[in-house]
Amino acid sequence: MSALDQATLVREGHASAAELLDAAIERYEEFNPRINAVNIVWLEHARELASRIGGTVVSTERNESTSHRPFGGVPTLFKDLGILYAGQRISQGNKAIKAMEYVPQQTSELASRYLQAGMIPFGRTNSCEWGSLPVTEPEAWGPTRNPHDLTRTCGGSSGGAGAAVAAGIVSIAHASDGGGSIRIPASCNGLVGLKPSRGRVSLAPLGDESGLSVQLGVTHTVADTAALLDAVSGAGIGDGVVATPPKRPFIDEVGAHVETLRIGVLDHDPLGARVDTECRDAARSAAKLLESLGHHVEESYPAAMADASFPPRFGAMWATVQAVTRDSLSQLLGRPATSDDIEAVNWAQAEYASRSSAVDYAKSVAAAAMFRRALAQWWHDGFDVLVTPTLARLPFPVGSFTNDPSDPLKPSRLSSEWVRFTPQFNMSGQPAISLPLARTASGLPIGVQLVAAYGREDILLRVASQLEVAAPWRSHTTTALG
Repeated sequence: MSALDQATLVREGHASAAELLDAAIERYEEFNPRINAVNIVWLEHARELASRIGGTVVSTERNESTSHRPFGGVPTLFKDLGILYAGQRISQGNKAIKAMEYVPQQTSELASRYLQAGMIPFGRTNSCEWGSLPVTEPEAWGPTRNPHDLTRTCGGSSGGAGAAVAAGIVSIAHASDGGGSIRIPASCNGLVGLKPSRGRVSLAPLGDESGLSVQLGVTHTVADTAALLDAVSGAGIGDGVVATPPKRPFIDEVGAHVETLRIGVLDHDPLGARVDTECRDAARSAAKLLESLGHHVEESYPAAMADASFPPRFGAMWATVQAVTRDSLSQLLGRPATSDDIEAVNWAQAEYASRSSAVDYAKSVAAAAMFRRALAQWWHDGFDVLVTPTLARLPFPVGSFTNDPSDPLKPSRLSSEWVRFTPQFNMSGQPAISLPLARTASGLPIGVQLVAAYGREDILLRVASQLEVAAPWRSHTTTALG
């Protein structure tokens, strides 16, 4: 059942928020031991929140109306990364923070908006340390497994969120994306995953909207994603980048008439990296479906996608994030962080960045701006949507990205082979959505990515809704958990 359908049950008095929460907790207790999607819970606090939600009853101090809350009474989970919730633990996927049982005293603007929309968070989902890899296998908490195939990765860094939604523990979960971390687990787990435009969702009070990372969530349906975007978008205090507001609510794009679009298709890696046949075929099939729906489809893509300088440039900026995060960890611990506190891959990246100068970083930022403009030119020249595979390869076996002290950057190199089509749009700030449009013969989901011009989530949601009707996906069933 979708999140909006669950909210309807509560609003119409067919179920209570407490009943939905109890059902989610039951599924958590049944499935989580097998997939390790949820790593921190606050069940009694969640039950207190649920007790305040009451259908269409007039709001009181103890009973809050759901009549104007799109997700009133819907259980959810926050990612164990980035999003703060005062009074409840967070570890950022790091073993040192886990050991100190850190509890923030601030609540992120996004967490507040989740709560204002009526959702009831009851815990956190597993994430790789600091969100640095496209898998969810932190040393602090252990690997999260794909509900469709327990031997395979669920993706990352929002892999716990993806696995929790795919398993049916919750119907909607918070997720973030700094290089593909919403779209990757959406692809691996058979979900809808929208990376919004830079500045669409506030990162207040501690984040910087001008960076690579954005936040939203993963869901089963386009409608849930659109309603979530409506509920949480908009500027916060001091936001450095603010996306232009939509002309109408994003939920109104679901089922709306879709004009004939000019769509380009990229089914291979322009720099020659391997793309699995199943991933390539998924993009091609999506292109054929779009053509059958009346769109003008052709083989075309931004020339900037073939820029060989992009991967190392993105890698350098990513390493800088790890260095800054290491310094933040030292402040939190009250002592210099050591290699015992941090996974080998992130320590190695931080060390690499620490050897670079401020001038080196300034050059990377300037080059990134030029790349952003070059990439956007393709849309300016008349295209509406780019279609690509979400990932170049099928989900890897669990353990493929395990830290190796003798070769600490091995996980990063493997990441660059797998994640070929998503980081470009973190650099450019454009919206991109992964849709579960294909599966392997064994039932493993394969995502297809659609990308629009900056600020045009409306186009993505309209065409995604059209595809959802034309080729309904089976995201509510899993092959390994029953």
